Amino acid sequence: MSKREIHSMPRRALGILCCMAVSSALMAQPKPPRPGFNLFSKAQDVQLGREAAAEVEKQYTIVNDAQLNAYVSRIGKKLASQPEAEDYPYTFKVVSDNTINAFALPGGPTFINTGLIAAVDNEAQLAGVMAHEISHVALRHGTNQVSKANLIQLPAMLAGTMAGKSLAGQLAQLGIGFGANSVLLKYSRNAERDADLLGTRILNGAGYNPVEMARFFEKLNAEAGSARTMQFFSSHPNPGNRVKAVEDLIQYLPARQYNEGSTSELARMKQIVAKLPKPREKK
Repeated sequence: MSKREIHSMPRRALGILCCMAVSSALMAQPKPPRPGFNLFSKAQDVQLGREAAAEVEKQYTIVNDAQLNAYVSRIGKKLASQPEAEDYPYTFKVVSDNTINAFALPGGPTFINTGLIAAVDNEAQLAGVMAHEISHVALRHGTNQVSKANLIQLPAMLAGTMAGKSLAGQLAQLGIGFGANSVLLKYSRNAERDADLLGTRILNGAGYNPVEMARFFEKLNAEAGSARTMQFFSSHPNPGNRVKAVEDLIQYLPARQYNEGSTSELARMKQIVAKLPKPREKK
């Protein structure tokens, strides 16, 4: 339709045309990914995460540096305050481990390796990995996988936890542990794709450029197979072309003035990480 034809249209018809254009754009916007099949309640996710976190802290060395913890918690709280993160009691702790990794347990306990902090180029990349992990919590990927793998045994077991039994202990009887190879932390490519897409929304809302998340994952992909990245890719398979998927979604999200965070503050955190004692061997 030409400009002359548009200007000659009655005002009411022009209004209808504009409404149709807006409606069409809204219909084209991709819907956020949603949690899948799950036999656990959200409260059981929180209970399981709390119990599992206690086990994880026996296996890993938790860094108690006040500046480092405050930095990571500040980023984490900004991300967790976004509506897409859902209302879970998120916590953020730093693990003394030189491999590039982060992981989140059901219900919100999130752990960031010192190796990840050392590897990121800017705060937006660190926030991107954390938003990705928060998305696994919000989408309940861990308990979704356990539910699908233990469809027959779980209902009776979960009923037992109503009597006050340890949820982690009940899962241990099914052979489900809480180490790096736990089914709770090994995701499918579809789960990784959905965590990327929800993480994009969380990052955008928090004022970080979501493309930095995808760029960092692509950077890791170039190192795939190295000792530094082996643990990450064993639980986070690459869903493919992350940068394009994130860029495609960004065009539908509200425009933001993006912030990569303080370069000097990240540099200070890297210095703290570099001076930490050598990580102890995992149990």
